[in-house]
Amino acid sequence: MNVLVVGSGGREHALCWAIAGSALTDKLVCAPGNAGIAALARCVAVAATDLAGLLTLCRDEAIDFVVVGPEAPLVAGLADRLSAAGIKVFGPSAAAAAIEGSKVYCKELCRRHGIPTAPFRVFADATRARAYVRERGVPLVIKADGLVAGKGVVVAASEDEAVAAIKAMFGGQFGAAGQRVIVEDCLIGEEVSFIALVDGRHCLPLAAAQDHKRVGEGDRGPNTGGMGAYSPAQALTPALQGAVMDRIMRPAVAALAAAGRPFVGALYAGLMLTADGPQVLEFNARFGDPECQVILPRLRSDILPALIGASDGMLASVDLRWRSDAALCVVLASRGYPGNHARGEAIRNLAAAEALPDVLVFHAGTARREGRLVAEGGRVLGVTALAPTLRLAQRQAYAAVDLIDWPGGFCRRDIGWRALAVPER
Repeated sequence: MNVLVVGSGGREHALCWAIAGSALTDKLVCAPGNAGIAALARCVAVAATDLAGLLTLCRDEAIDFVVVGPEAPLVAGLADRLSAAGIKVFGPSAAAAAIEGSKVYCKELCRRHGIPTAPFRVFADATRARAYVRERGVPLVIKADGLVAGKGVVVAASEDEAVAAIKAMFGGQFGAAGQRVIVEDCLIGEEVSFIALVDGRHCLPLAAAQDHKRVGEGDRGPNTGGMGAYSPAQALTPALQGAVMDRIMRPAVAALAAAGRPFVGALYAGLMLTADGPQVLEFNARFGDPECQVILPRLRSDILPALIGASDGMLASVDLRWRSDAALCVVLASRGYPGNHARGEAIRNLAAAEALPDVLVFHAGTARREGRLVAEGGRVLGVTALAPTLRLAQRQAYAAVDLIDWPGGFCRRDIGWRALAVPER
């Protein structure tokens, strides 16, 4: 089977790593890919959002199956276009991907179908939003409606923070994505990630993971796309996982199907484990990043038949087997991230890190320039380690991080701190 993976980040590197090891894979192509993915697949310089270019690439490469990594092409309708051309694809239609493309749609879907989520209000006017903040009281969460690469959420502990976030969003910080803003109550608890493969009707849960959204240690500072993750997430007990499937995942899949938007792909629920049970912070229409970098290395089963099963509506007959080992991923990012950051600085000694036992280095924002590996993005590398315990996985991951020579990079030094009871800094 000839497979195309769309995207260029750490999630896509992890997907290519898993798919390259499948007995079903004859040829693996990635568009546009990155310097790490190039060791596994032929990378072609077609942007993930170039829908026409991707369709042409599929025809030129005789692609049988497409796995779409990032959300932007899904929201733009890539899966629809591929399906219309008779090309099998793992990823939801644009209509189903609206569950991520519009936070307003997501929240209203939850409210209509009784899926637990925080109380909220939607505003298209800054003055009314500010008045609601004063009336409701902080803490509150301010969210831009559209896609903003994981950066359009502000947890405001003060009224001034909330007002500043509203001003920035309506002032054009996120362009059209900020034309509507959600103001919702701030849920208290522990945040976890729950991802399931979905075939339009059936859900097949993957191993749970916990991301670290804030840029700073102790979960401080602005939100990012994710600074590290680990799996399994001990906070999500088997009983809670059953509750998530019964009260959140299956109802969401049924709601989308009833709305004429059957979801096919990876449905991601960002959850807060509150005193009242799990509640939805967000739904995403794809694999999480960096969650993908700790979930897939723990999977014993061949991932490709499961992805095809989702595309074919056959998930009910798919079973997945998991390693008992824990996995932990530390993200190395460019100084300044999630704000402005430098590009083009050389990264050295990666081979020494990769030579450590049970260590995988997934590239997220790298390129080759004149024979050198250089940093080209905000999040640049995801260093993942597997070990019998989470503590050992953490030690091995940071041992690998410390071998990498990249003066312009930084990372959080406390990934896994909640599960390992590491004191906040």
